[in-house]
Amino acid sequence: MKANFKRNIYFYKQYFHDFFSSQTKDVQKKINWTLELIMTLERVPSKFFSYLPGIDGLYEIRVEVGNNIFRIFSFFDEGNLVILLNGFQKKTQKTPTGEIDLAEKIKKEYFNEK
Repeated sequence: MKANFKRNIYFYKQYFHDFFSSQTKDVQKKINWTLELIMTLERVPSKFFSYLPGIDGLYEIRVEVGNNIFRIFSFFDEGNLVILLNGFQKKTQKTPTGEIDLAEKIKKEYFNEK
């Protein structure tokens, strides 16, 4: 049975892979499940995927496993292509500025190399 994808996901360089491979199997499983939602659902609930207002086209993929919260930054390119950037474990209410700055830097790098 062929899946009807609404979006495609692209892992830019090693940024996402480095984050993903450092996680436990349970976290990896939940990340994969969330990415599948993003690829297949027409309207992804904001609980899992949301736009970051005021941060030039960045989106945040949200993953919760038990009491742990993880975030993966992403953006759209060429319509329905979702580019995955850096990920991190969220330990405070506010998203760390350094993580946002890194995501913006990687996004700029992507477009400069394109």
